[in-house]
This record gives sequence, C-alpha cells and structure tokens, in this order.
Amino acid sequence: MTTSTLSNRTTFCWPVVLPSMALVLALLLFSIFSPGDTEQIFITSKAWVTQYFSWFYTLVVAAFVTLLIGIAISRYGKIRLGPDDAEPEFKFSSWIAMLFAAGMGVGLMYFGVGEPIQHLISPPTAQVGTPAAAREAMLMTFFHWGIHAWAIYGVVGLVLAYFGFRYNLPLTVRSGLYPILKDKINGPWGHAVDVFALCGTIFGIATTLGYGVLQLSAGLSHVTGWNFGGIHMQLGLIAAVVVLAGLSAASGVGKGVRILSELNLGLAIALVGFVLIAGPTLYLLGAFSENIGNYLANIVQLTFRNFTYEAANSEGWYQGWTILYWAWWISWAPFVGMFIARISRGRTIREFIIGVLLIPATFNFLWMTVFGNAAIWIDTHVAMGALSATAGNVDALLFTFLDYLPFAGLSSALAITLISIFFITSADSGAMVIDNIASRGDPKSPVWQRLFWAVVLGVVAGCLLTAGGLKALQAMTIVAALPFAVVMLLLCWGLLKGLRADELHSRQKLSHASNFWNGKLWRKRLAQILRQPDQADVHRFFAETVTPAMYLIEQELTQRGVKARVQFIDDDTMQLVVEQDRLRDFVYGVKCTQQAVPDFALANEALPLSSQPVTFEPTTYFVDGRKGYDIQYFTEEEMLADILKQYERHLSLSLNADAALLQHAPSHR
Repeated sequence: MTTSTLSNRTTFCWPVVLPSMALVLALLLFSIFSPGDTEQIFITSKAWVTQYFSWFYTLVVAAFVTLLIGIAISRYGKIRLGPDDAEPEFKFSSWIAMLFAAGMGVGLMYFGVGEPIQHLISPPTAQVGTPAAAREAMLMTFFHWGIHAWAIYGVVGLVLAYFGFRYNLPLTVRSGLYPILKDKINGPWGHAVDVFALCGTIFGIATTLGYGVLQLSAGLSHVTGWNFGGIHMQLGLIAAVVVLAGLSAASGVGKGVRILSELNLGLAIALVGFVLIAGPTLYLLGAFSENIGNYLANIVQLTFRNFTYEAANSEGWYQGWTILYWAWWISWAPFVGMFIARISRGRTIREFIIGVLLIPATFNFLWMTVFGNAAIWIDTHVAMGALSATAGNVDALLFTFLDYLPFAGLSSALAITLISIFFITSADSGAMVIDNIASRGDPKSPVWQRLFWAVVLGVVAGCLLTAGGLKALQAMTIVAALPFAVVMLLLCWGLLKGLRADELHSRQKLSHASNFWNGKLWRKRLAQILRQPDQADVHRFFAETVTPAMYLIEQELTQRGVKARVQFIDDDTMQLVVEQDRLRDFVYGVKCTQQAVPDFALANEALPLSSQPVTFEPTTYFVDGRKGYDIQYFTEEEMLADILKQYERHLSLSLNADAALLQHAPSHR
C-alpha cells in the first residue's frame, strides 16, 4: 500500500505515531524479556526523583493551584472557551459526570477504603491508634484527592481548551506552546511534545487497567467464591473491558462516554448513599463537616509542607505518598486534561475552573469521608483491628469492608458493576484522547483508529500484567512526570501570554479618526492605511493638517476674548494652549512618536508595517496625563472637531465638583 493511499484512510500524524509505537514496543519487549532489570532501573530512578525533586513537585503543584484561582477571579475569567457566542456542548450535569468518571472514578473505588486505613496504621506525624491518627489520616486523604489534584488536570485542560477552541488550533498538547514556539509547533519540537504525551497516556491508562483488573478479579473471587486470580481470567477481563470500551468509543463522546458517565455517577451516588445509611450515619455526617474544616484550615500549610523539620520517617512518608500522588496526577494530566478540554467547549474560563476544581473535589471529599471514616469506625468499634490487619491487600480491602455492612452481597455486586463501568469509561475516553493526539485533533478521524487504540491499551496492560511489569511501569510513569511538569510550566506561561493577547485584542478600538469619518475619500484612507509612514510624512501632516487647524482655533478663541496660543516645542512637537485663570490650562498637543515594528510584521510582506524596523505616528498628548492616540488619518475638519471635543470635555470637567481636585491643579506656564 502506498503512502498516499494509506493517508487517505487514516488521519494519523506519522511523525508522532511511529516514534510513539516504537517506544511502546521497545518498553514492552524490555519488560517482557527482562522484567527484573526493568523494575530495578525504574524503581531506582523513582527513588532518585522523589528524593531530590520533592521540593520541585511541591512548588509546581502550588503554582498550578495559585494560577487557576488567580485566573478565575481575574478579568480573564469571563473569556469563553470558543467564540464569544459559543454555547456549551453538554448540559452541566453531563459535563460534571464526565469529569468525575474520567478523572478519578477508578481511583476512588481502589483507594476509598485503602488509603485512610493505611494512613491510620502509619500516619506521618500522629501517634498510631489515637484519634489524632484518624484525623490526620482523613486530612492527608483529602489533601491528595482535593483541589490540588484537580488543579493539575485543570491546567492542562484549560490550556488545551483555550487554544483549541479560542485560537482554533488542534486539540493537542503542542498547541499550548504556540505563544512560545509559534509556527515551530508544527515541526520536530511539536512532534516531540505529542510523542511524550501519547506514550505517557498509553502507559498511564494501561497501568490503571492492569491494577484495576487485579481489584476486579479480587472482588469477583470474594463475591462468587470462584478463583478469578489466575492470569487467564485476568486477561479475559481485560479483553472484555477493551471490547466494551471499543464499542463505547466508536459511538462518540455524545453517546457512549456520556451515557456511561451518567450511569457511573448514578451508581456511585447509590453506593455512597447505601454506605452512609447502613454505616454510622451521624458519625459520618459529623466527620464530613470536621474533615472539610480541617482541610480548609490547613490547606496553605499542606500545600507547601515537605516535612523538612519532621523526623526522617515523616519525610519518607511524604515522598512515598504525596510526591508519588503529585507525580501520578501529572503523568495522567495529558489524558484527563485533554478529555475535559474536549467536553468543555463553550464554557467560560471562570465556569471551567470553578467546575473542575470544586465540584469533583467536593464529591471526592464526600466519598472519602463515607468510605474512609466508615472503615476507620468499623475497624475501631466493630472489627477491633481486623480491617486494618488486611490493609496490605488493597485489591480486596473494599469488599472486606462491605462485609461488615448489611446486604454485603448486593453492595459488593454494585461495587463490581461500578468498577467495571469505571474501567470501560477510562478505556474508551482514553482511546479517544490517544487518537486525538495521534491525529493532531482531526475531527474526521475514522472509527477504526479509536478501536485500534483501545486494542493497544488492552495489549499493553495484558503484556505487563503477564510479565509482572506493572510496578516497573508505575515507577517509569512517576519518573516521566518530572519533565512533563516542566512542560506544564511552559504551558502556563503560554496560557498567560495567550490571555494577554486576547485581552488586548478585545480592547483594541477603532482609531479616533473613525469617529468622524463618513466614508468619503475612502481611496485616500486606504492608501494611508497601507503605507508605513516615516518621519517626513508626519512633518508633512503637521504642516498640512495640524498647524492650520490649531491656528484656526487660536484665532477664533482670541476673537472671543480667550487667551490661546500655538506653541512649537521642537520639530516633532507642537501644542495648542488655552490659558484659564485658577484652572489648569487646556493643552492639546501633538508629537511625532516612533514605534518599533514587531519581528513577525517585518517578516510578513502582506502587512503594511513590513518594510522598515520603525514607524512614525502623530500622537496626541494632554496635560492631565491621559494617554494620547494616533491621529494620522484626520482631515483638517476632523482635526478641528477633535480639538473642540477635547476642549468641551475640559470645560465640563471644570464644572464637576468630583473632578475639581485634578482639574484645578496648577499648571506650569
């Protein structure tokens, strides 16, 4: 098959797809044929990263939270992700459901009981077995699953949605670097960024599928009594998930992913409601209130805390939990960020940030309180430590916990269903995101490509599960998060530059000459617009337009008994001064200003400002410090009208008591 024929059947960007598949294949072969060496290399690298770059992860995540909150409360918050008249593609409830399902659904099922119990038996600073240990366990769980995690996702999502829908760039990571790299995003640098994002997404989702299948097989074994722990059963579960994910991905975001996400959210609410009612209800409600207060009271300290002043074991706990979480969320940011960008067209930046930061995090807090605090209460009041004794088996811990509640079989079956749908949702949304990166955001991507990536995810997960390489891959993902954190900082810089340009674009007004122009002499106006004026042109404008107009005003005012004079400061500056007793003099000045022509304009022959590195403009100035404006297109009549307009404004302000302080300030004559 020729290249041209192949290109007609696919939207793949081959400079991204081929290197990515080569890297994926190489790592798979290395993991399969030398699993021990692979695991040792990546685990050693992970230990080095967490030891020497904990401070960096701490400050980077703090910067992401600060940036998003700052943008949300700033004037940039009203900018829409798309044209100014764009409407949201999905209703609010569907949008929130998809955020929840794609971002952390699987993790909540896996760690909802496991993390609070593990913090309870090994808290960073509190004494084991005390109420302080339980309080600290929930505080750190909230910290890991709160707004910091969603800020990491939100940064990438906002950058991609903004440049994708506002700048009409492809919905890929490279587009976020457009303000920095400009057209170079279409070259090797842009390809490299997308290769990194594509590989990271494949390995991140494959690792989650692998660990998720372990929990799913443990749950099925726990409920049915059959052995689902064999490798063949686990591979069968992966195959089933891939088939269902492929069918969902083929139907598109508006159908399969949306329907599954809404079903997921409904089942999740049902399960958390059951545990809330069947468990210690009053204790859980009180714990939720106290957990929220404790989190808000300590959020600033937690954001910047790295246990430098605590014991060595506390610092090791921080590196083994918080830093690994931050790195894990960063490694998942290309996937989740691109997905939430894809579903957020038409929303304002403020709505996006508030929705992404607060709503999923609040649900996480409720979930962790209901499951985590219920598990802690049962372990200390009912199981007498039996639950925490099995904390090492996280795969089955959720189902062990449910055994202590009524209707354990029914709730466990609901949990298995929820886990399954979460996996399918993660896999199908992941397949669409990967295809989006691989095809540079082409909306006409054929269905078979999404199915292809769903199969790739299943094959990678199955190979690693068979070879025992999941731990090595998890460690590799943590290491890969370090350079991508640097890329995310560049994305933040690019976002700020883009927002600044957007604001300047929206504030750009028509020239003052347009206020008077009635369309006459349009050929002369067009010739002026297309010409780059030099200093001689401005001097000619002074002689032919400015000077006659000022002298006419001076003559008329003098005849009416008003002291007025025209002053020539130098060859490039002249002004009309109207003297007023006990008031600041009225000054209408015009000066020749020099402006540098941007490099991009010099390189573009289609623009009028492209022949010389500088251009000259006749610009007004005023004695009250107001910013002047370009008047190069004025005719003499328009010049007269503008002077009188400014003089009338000056006299009106003189009669305004609120403006008297400035207007009556003395001027030096």
